[in-house]
Amino acid sequence: MEFLRPASWPEALAAKAEQPSAAPLAGGTDLMVEINFDRRRPDALLDLNPIGELAGWDADGDELVLGATLPYTRVIAELGDRLPGLAMAARTIGSPQIRNRASIGGNLGSASPAGDCHPVLLALDATVEVASARDSRLIPVEDFYLGPKRSALAPEELIRAIRLPAGAVPCQFAKVGTRNAMVIAVCSFAIALHPSTGSVRTGIGSAAPTPVRAGEAEAFLAGELDSRGLWESPDELDPAVAARFGELVARAAAPIDDVRGTARYRRHALAVLARRTLTWAWQEYRTCA
Repeated sequence: MEFLRPASWPEALAAKAEQPSAAPLAGGTDLMVEINFDRRRPDALLDLNPIGELAGWDADGDELVLGATLPYTRVIAELGDRLPGLAMAARTIGSPQIRNRASIGGNLGSASPAGDCHPVLLALDATVEVASARDSRLIPVEDFYLGPKRSALAPEELIRAIRLPAGAVPCQFAKVGTRNAMVIAVCSFAIALHPSTGSVRTGIGSAAPTPVRAGEAEAFLAGELDSRGLWESPDELDPAVAARFGELVARAAAPIDDVRGTARYRRHALAVLARRTLTWAWQEYRTCA
């Protein structure tokens, strides 16, 4: 297995163009497990750690740009006030050692439906910035996932950054696992309220072949908030609205039975998570409004 260590972003893109089968390596929290268990044997590893620009974040107009190798530890410490939902999800990922190495770019590159950051990225309407030696493009995050561990990345492309709206919005994340920490989600859910557009966005993880949104639930809740005048005068939320929202979220999932849980349990858990996170997000909105 060849080991490639480019010193700059252009060098990395050139190396990927020359060897499209080279596997990008940053934290290695997924890739090295697959290699160690002989589930994957790439022709080459493309080490992105020397490329400092990928490991930071910056504001670009009305967007926050997070480098592909920015570790979760820094997301929590430096972006918790700007992206509270993402920081919330990051705190549930692995152990402190894993969070020191793992990154959103790595989570996206693996494209596992159980990835913890995916529901929040869907809820926040993120965009994935990818590039090759020839050009670059922006992919809406909901178009990025094509199937279990399959993404819209072309063989010669690398993830450069994740772009998110800079304005903090009420956003909550929760997941269910077989234990309290260091666990792959049985299912997960995120919700973000977008008062400026009167819209709601959601994200479901580990309950379909890809991370998905609950479109019918989003439209229902946004309509209820609008028709009741709650965006302008945030009052107590009718428990019946929260219950119906949970039902619609569960209906949007397409889970399977596996070693972590049954499809029936996942649907039930999603309905509960949806009600809870909506309650938390709505309370956050009422507090800040």
